[in-house]
Amino acid sequence: MITFGEAVIPVSSFLGLFFLLALIKVIHKLWWTPIRIQRLMAVQGIKGPSYRFIHGNTKQISAMKKESISRASEGLSHKIFPKVLPHIDSWTGVYGRNYLQWHGSQPQLVVTEPEFIKEVLNNRNKAYPKEEVKGFVRKLFGDGLVTAEGEKWAKLRKQANYAFHGESLKGMNPAMISSAEIMLERWKNYEGKEVEVFKEFRLLTAEVISRTAFGSSYLEGKKLFDMLKKLGFLTSRNALKVRFPGFSKFFKTKDEIESEMLEKEMRNCVMEIIKKREEKVMSGEEDSFGSDFLGVLIKAHHDADEKQRISEDDLVDECKTFYLVGQETTNVLLSWTVLLLAVHTDWQEEARIEMSMIINESLRLYPPAVNVIRKVGREVRFGKLILPANLSLHVSNLAVHHDPQIWGEDVHQFKPERFSEGIAKATNNNAAAFFPFGMGPRNCVGMNFAMTEAKIALSMILQHYSFALSPAYVHSPFQFPTLQPQHGIQVILQSL
Repeated sequence: MITFGEAVIPVSSFLGLFFLLALIKVIHKLWWTPIRIQRLMAVQGIKGPSYRFIHGNTKQISAMKKESISRASEGLSHKIFPKVLPHIDSWTGVYGRNYLQWHGSQPQLVVTEPEFIKEVLNNRNKAYPKEEVKGFVRKLFGDGLVTAEGEKWAKLRKQANYAFHGESLKGMNPAMISSAEIMLERWKNYEGKEVEVFKEFRLLTAEVISRTAFGSSYLEGKKLFDMLKKLGFLTSRNALKVRFPGFSKFFKTKDEIESEMLEKEMRNCVMEIIKKREEKVMSGEEDSFGSDFLGVLIKAHHDADEKQRISEDDLVDECKTFYLVGQETTNVLLSWTVLLLAVHTDWQEEARIEMSMIINESLRLYPPAVNVIRKVGREVRFGKLILPANLSLHVSNLAVHHDPQIWGEDVHQFKPERFSEGIAKATNNNAAAFFPFGMGPRNCVGMNFAMTEAKIALSMILQHYSFALSPAYVHSPFQFPTLQPQHGIQVILQSL
């Protein structure tokens, strides 16, 4: 019995009431709210695949992606949108340029209309913040620059801007050149033979981010890179899995347990790197924490002004983020650009003279990140649409980059001359037509770093080699979580 004042309630009745309330809450979250939002959006002309209890559309999306990955490509086509994001390609054809899909009970508005994209990413009315990340993604990035909001984001962005722009970026050039020289020395063993450039560029970009941002080497950071790669794999593998609400608190999957272990090990690894730098200053071996990214972060961690100071957790999360993003983005950019030059060999000579338009066309056809995620922070009106709060927004740059209505009927052809007069001319001054590094106040802070590194590496390669695509290459781009070649990229090197 349970006593409330003079009332005595049997335990069985109390438990029955508890479970009834819990059931009502679950039904409200998993059925009533999704159906209400689905009807609200449909009345406004935004339709999509029907919501399915608990899983939403995740099983459909997963099946479409698996089928696409398993299907052999017919020849080498740059028409990759249907292969990489088959659900968006299919459902935009059925429901329109903007449609509603479901990740479990979470509604996701997929946006491919340029004017809508511009409104969301420029975010002038502060209505479209970053979506809060959870689960595996949270373990991968923590609460660093990629995921933070508000004053915290502004503080972290300021540190990153200082470390990766202007004179700081120029100071990184010698390390980038030296790292590329080490790679080219290794490539002497492949002259006249096949080399797998995706693996090679992974080593190069890992070395560059280690030396320029953290004052170390790839070998010193290898353990951290390996763990980030494993956690990235777990994140991708679980991206479309939906757990019943509350279950993860009591029952953890094998992947969840492994991800927690990796998160702890990564923290220890990063703290070891940080402590080494701090000890050099405290022992008098160095008179400052350094001017690289790690030095800027440690200085901010020890700032006397509490408003400018960053926590130890922030310090760790930022290191993880830039080790991962700083390596991954440039790796895939270099790899896809070499693929395009290996297929279209006539452009290799042009690339020795002018690189920007070739890289821009590579980023258009094969952007490292294939979508940008935001949310509706509060109920907001866009045109005739009224968007409810907490609606997730998936902005697909891959869809826009491959849209024939924007780029013409030759949209799937490699034509760097589109950018011969600059990006503004190529896009008819439509910023939302080309945004491989995002757009607006939250565009990628490492964009200039990635472009500089790519240009240095490619120009040095082209000074020594010409190359052609190997017969062993199998064209199969897939999202993991960046746009990667499923079977690597193999080219045949010929010394000049």
